[in-house]
Parts: sequence; structure tokens; C-alpha cells
Amino acid sequence: MKVRRLMMALIPSVAVLSGCAVGPDYTAPRADIDAEFNRLRSEAGLTTEQPTELARWWTTLGDPTLERLIDQAVARNLDLRAATSRLRQVRALRNSAEGQRFPTLGTSAGAQRSRASENVTGRGDPTSELYSAGFDAGWELDLFGGIARSVEAAEADVGAAVESRRDVLVSMLAEVALNYVEARSFEERLRIARDNLESQSDTFELIESRHAAGLVQDIDLERARSNLEKTRSSIPQLITQLERSRNRLAMLLGKQPGGLDDLLTQSAPVPSPDVEVAIGVPADLLRRRPDIRRAERVLAAETARVGVATAELYPKLRLNGSVGLEALSGGSLFESASRTFGIGSIVNWPLFSGGQIRNRIEAQSEVQQQAYIGWESAVLGALEDVDNAVTAYANEQLRHASLEQSAESATRAATLARSRYDAGIADFIEVLDADRERLAAQDALAASNAEITTDLIRLYKALGGGWQSLARTRVEGHE
Repeated sequence: MKVRRLMMALIPSVAVLSGCAVGPDYTAPRADIDAEFNRLRSEAGLTTEQPTELARWWTTLGDPTLERLIDQAVARNLDLRAATSRLRQVRALRNSAEGQRFPTLGTSAGAQRSRASENVTGRGDPTSELYSAGFDAGWELDLFGGIARSVEAAEADVGAAVESRRDVLVSMLAEVALNYVEARSFEERLRIARDNLESQSDTFELIESRHAAGLVQDIDLERARSNLEKTRSSIPQLITQLERSRNRLAMLLGKQPGGLDDLLTQSAPVPSPDVEVAIGVPADLLRRRPDIRRAERVLAAETARVGVATAELYPKLRLNGSVGLEALSGGSLFESASRTFGIGSIVNWPLFSGGQIRNRIEAQSEVQQQAYIGWESAVLGALEDVDNAVTAYANEQLRHASLEQSAESATRAATLARSRYDAGIADFIEVLDADRERLAAQDALAASNAEITTDLIRLYKALGGGWQSLARTRVEGHE
């Protein structure tokens, strides 16, 4: 009873003392990026509206197959699963750090039989027995907040792990969409090449028959053959690139090569959404980008660890107590006369350590400074990504408009060249040149169609979109 009353009397004073935490208090950093965002918006014609489509941006592409691939990737992607495991690991370490706040309690029991030398004891029976059982408790009082700072750092580590997982998710979503668009682009380019191969085969057969009749020269026949084989040679390369894109998609979904053949059996056009992109206000980027959020949490953790290092300069007080039973025979162990207890405290205060503690504080302060530089770097990197993505997206649309005109003109030119050749007012080289230009223009236009979509995907990624709609379920391990 006396021990309990003493402990109850100590608790209020301990609570007051534990409220003191040495080291710097953390304040989240701020960045002034308004001017850069205003420039981006004015140059690209983007809106300041809240970008609500960012949370599930892949649905704006209007492709059900892509949406199925995204769902499977979120469930099966190996990088995402590894990030989940790391998050759970850090959470366990955080819970372990929190355990330092509480007393430790242990129990023990023992029985010992020993024999001493008769020459020393001078007794006829030098054997003895000792039986014991009891509880031991210890509690380190967090007088200067070292434990509190340690828990603060561990909590920030959890936040950093959460953001790391979100960053993996943002990259994974973009990679799935980019590879899907690439695969559809190669399908379209392969179709164009095969269509042109069929047309050129017809032309070659016609020239071959005219050559046999002596109506065309050898050079026209060989030029037609060269044009045909050049087109034919492009098809295996396109098939290789298509297969590579599909295999990459399968890997992103945690499947073996060929694992998506059933889903990608049917060809489909490249998704080409007609959307007005909203990038929001500058603060949106800082709130959305997981890499910036992670860098801020790392800074918070390293700031708290300065306090952990600083707390080593101050005394540490540990309370110890025990209650138990001791007896020389097992039969008397549970008698009231066998009761024992003890209570005490230990103060540990390093008075001289050769400057080790202060050097560790200085070293941790530099780690904190490095974390701040890392945060600044993340902000600048985000602005670079957005700038590059906005520029590419805007300029590719301008390029695409010109390529459309080029493809239309090249098609008309090829038709006119064939008419002129059939009428005998143009030689065959004019037909071949027009065919080559038509194929090149159609291929460039198909590639540009895909490039517009990929640039939009990269812009969504640069804006930090994709994790918001999944963050409270599979993304952060809250199954």
C-alpha cells in the first residue's frame, strides 16, 4: 500500500516534468511558387479551377480496358506491395517507440539449491535452498522530452512512408497508362504499315506485269521492289516494340510475359480525350505531390531527432520497484512473512563525455539541414516536371495540327501522282516518292496522336494526381 501511494503521488509531478521537450519545435516550410505557376498558366492556357479529375485521371481517357489494367495493377503491382510492407515496418517501429512512454513490468520465479564448503561454513549440513517469486517494474521518466521527440520522429517516419507509397502509386499509374498508350500506338502504326504494304504490293504486281510486257523499264521495277521491301522491313520492328510494351504492362501488373494476351487480343484506338486541364493554385501542387509531402515529413523527423540528441545532455531518472516472495523452503513461500518489496530511483547524468553528445547534436542538426535542402529540391523538381509536361502538351497539339494537314496533303499528292503516271505525264519515281511521303506522314500523325495522350498523362503525373481516390484503402495498407 505504501508503494502504491508513493507512485500515485509521483504521477502528477512526472506529468508536469514530462511536458518539457528540449530541441527545436518543428514548423512546416513554405515555398513561394506563385509566379512560376502564373507563367505556366498564361503560356499554356490552363485554368486555375480545382482539378477534380486528377483523383482518377485515367477515367478521363474513356478506355474501359485501361481502367481494368489500372485496377489490376493497384492490386498486384510488386513495387506497390513492397512499399506496403515498408509502411507496415515503419508503423511497427513507431509503435515500439511509443512503448517507451510506459512502465515495463516483468515477473520471475526461481528455486535454488546450493552446497557450501563445510570448511568455510563450519556446519554439519552445508546445503541450503532458496525459493522466490515476484514482479519487477521500471519506468524512465521523460523529464526533458527525449522520448517524446523520439515518438515524434517515428510518427513523421510513418508519414514519410505513407507518402513514399503514394509516390510509388503515382508513378505506377502513369507507367501503366503510358505503356498501354504505347501499345495501342504501335498497333495503329502496324495497321498503317500493313495497309501501305498491301497497296504497294498491288503496285508492284502491276509494275511487274507491265515490265513483263516491255512497257516499263528495269529501274522502275527495282524501285517498286525497293519501296515494297522497305515497308515490309518496318513491320517486324513494330511487332517487336508492340510485344515489348505488352510485356512491360504485364510486369507492371505482376504477371508473366503474355499474361495480358487475353485482355489485349482486340486492337483498339489510342485514347485521345478532349479535356481542359486544370492545374489549380500553387498550394495545390505542394499538397498533392507525394515526393514533396514525403520530403516535408523527413524534415519533420530529422528536426525531432535534434531534440532526441539534445535530451542526452540532461539527467535521466528511472524509477524501479519490485514486490515478491522469498523463503528457504517451498512450503513457506506463500506465507505473509515471505513478502518482500523494494523501490528506488536511479539518476544518470553525463557530466563529461569528451564533447561526444554536443558533436552528435551538431551532426543531427546538419542532417536536419540536409532534409530541408531535400525538400527545396523536391519543390524545384516538381516545378520542372510541371513546366516540362505543360510545354510538351501544348506544343504537341500545335505539331499535331500541322501533321494532320501534312497527312491529308500527302494522301492527295499520292493520288495525283498515280493519276499522272497512269496518264503518262509523270514517271514512276514521282509515284514512289509520293507513296513514301504518305506513309511517313501517316506514321508521324499516328505517333503524334499517342504523344498528345502520353504528354497529358505525364502532366497528370507531374501534378501529383492518382493517389487521392485510393489513399484510404489499398494504397496505405488499410485493407
